[in-house]
Amino acid sequence: MGSQESLKKARTLIESEISKNKVQVFSKTYCPYCKMAKDALKAAGIDYNVMELDNRSDGSAIQDVLKEMTGARSVPRVFINGKCIGGGSETKALQVQGKLVQMVNAS
Repeated sequence: MGSQESLKKARTLIESEISKNKVQVFSKTYCPYCKMAKDALKAAGIDYNVMELDNRSDGSAIQDVLKEMTGARSVPRVFINGKCIGGGSETKALQVQGKLVQMVNAS
């Protein structure tokens, strides 16, 4: 568990990224579910911002805060219009159902 200071910084960063990006993905470069989520967004023609946590020194603190915020520490964590829609399987299912674009355009 990260220090209170690192968790506070991670929360500020996460909230900033979620608020300035319509679609924000917290990911790891080697994770097959992260690839599934990114591929589903690409297939739906949706622009998204991605933060690869394995490339960051604060990746673990970010995952700790994501667990507090979303109930899961696993990646990917996909946010659309500020709301966590879940991970790779959920993102893929929404894309297959044609709902991803609707969600992005709902704001």
